[in-house]
Amino acid sequence: MSIQAFKKVLIANRGEIAVRVLRGLRDLGIRTAVVYSEADRSSLPVLLADEIYPIGPAPSAESYLRAEAIVDLAVEIGADAIHPGYGFLSENADFARMCEEKGVVFIGPGSSAIAAMGSKIESRRLMIDAGVPVVPGGRDPLPDANAALAAAKGIGYPVMIKASAGGGGKGMRRIDSADALPQAFREAQSEAASAFGDDAVYLEKFIEEPRHVEIQILGDHHGKVVSLGERECSLQRRNQKVLEEAPSPVVDEPLRRAMGEAAVKAAEAVGYRNAGTVEFLLDAHQRFYFLEMNTRLQVEHPVTEEVTGIDLVQAQIRVAEGHPLGPELDDIQIRGHAIEVRLYAEDPFRNFAPSPGRIDILRWPEGPGVRNDSGVYEGAEVPIYYDPMIAKLVVFGSDRDQAIRRLKRALTEMRVEGISTSTPLFLRILDDEDFKAGRLDILMLERKLASGEWMPDDQEDQGLLPFVAAAIAHAERQQKITTVTSTGKPTNGHRSRWREAGRRESVGG
Repeated sequence: MSIQAFKKVLIANRGEIAVRVLRGLRDLGIRTAVVYSEADRSSLPVLLADEIYPIGPAPSAESYLRAEAIVDLAVEIGADAIHPGYGFLSENADFARMCEEKGVVFIGPGSSAIAAMGSKIESRRLMIDAGVPVVPGGRDPLPDANAALAAAKGIGYPVMIKASAGGGGKGMRRIDSADALPQAFREAQSEAASAFGDDAVYLEKFIEEPRHVEIQILGDHHGKVVSLGERECSLQRRNQKVLEEAPSPVVDEPLRRAMGEAAVKAAEAVGYRNAGTVEFLLDAHQRFYFLEMNTRLQVEHPVTEEVTGIDLVQAQIRVAEGHPLGPELDDIQIRGHAIEVRLYAEDPFRNFAPSPGRIDILRWPEGPGVRNDSGVYEGAEVPIYYDPMIAKLVVFGSDRDQAIRRLKRALTEMRVEGISTSTPLFLRILDDEDFKAGRLDILMLERKLASGEWMPDDQEDQGLLPFVAAAIAHAERQQKITTVTSTGKPTNGHRSRWREAGRRESVGG
């Protein structure tokens, strides 16, 4: 493949990942263009990009999921490539195929690899044939509940029913007995059809108290695939990750090597190129099983960047341009420890109720080893229409203990007012003895929440702290902070020059 130097890339996403990709492109000297919905007109990516293009109303089906319109726009504006980020169209094989057909580079794997790994049933078959260990279970979709009952009897309870086209915990149920299976089967089929337009489901053995450990891989257009080590992603709520770290506290060098080799084998089985993640379940006996492959950049990619020193977004772009992976990636050394928390606009102690609205006050933590990947700013509106994650807070330390202390310091420095966030939950996790000892599994978070041991006590809810915080906030709002503009006139320091300047609807500076 010949090397094509990109001059302009269209970012087909929003929020923090659009900002992250934009920064990676800027660092390479590549012009940036973003699409935005009506709800995101004043979003951070729109304020930062070189070119901005409205793509439709707030609902994602009418904006960020308009695959053909986005590809046509890329052609119209002369973009060399599209970066899909994660979510939305990032694992849509038809979208990748449209790019290929219209001469726009899709910064990700080929459409055939996305299609193969997008079906959990098909990917299981491929992994079995490639010699990658998989969770015991079926190879085919189940036509009805009777077939599911027969399959479960052969596998042995408990079992998991899963949507073949699934993700994010949708179309997934744990089943402990034959009596519960028919209803769970119907619910999983219905949820899968609604979420993915595909009601195919299958069964596999439920692994008791497993850890979720994933391997980051990179592949180029010249047949080379490398492993960049593992991430521990066991802290989950409803099968969605909330905290990730690298390396895993229980993975030693021999296990890391074995899992890395299995991940590379999985990628090679589908001719994979660009960044991807092979997810495994790890049991108490250090046996690992293929779970699925995410054919895109992961939300948690920063922790791998911190411990390897590799910019994964720039690596994605260089691979898409046709550059081969260099020898520096042949023997990656993991150094230190990194932890990431996903900051959601929601109340974790009120059943994670969404908390959209205006961010009145925002102060990000700073200092050694602290990184913030954010999609918001003070005064920004958090819309109700999309995933509630507003930022990712990442810390790096010489070891896990230092990283935990650093993350706790960063969370206590951070201040967000106007919306609720998941910060209080993370502070409780960091103080938990099981977490500090590295005793994790994928149900730990839900067990702890169900037990009530992490709930705020009466003093926190009714004591002096809220009144002190309110008094400080009121004083800051009343304080007259002035700066001097280029015209020599004083202006209130809280006014946004972005808002004063305005933005053009198409091509910006």
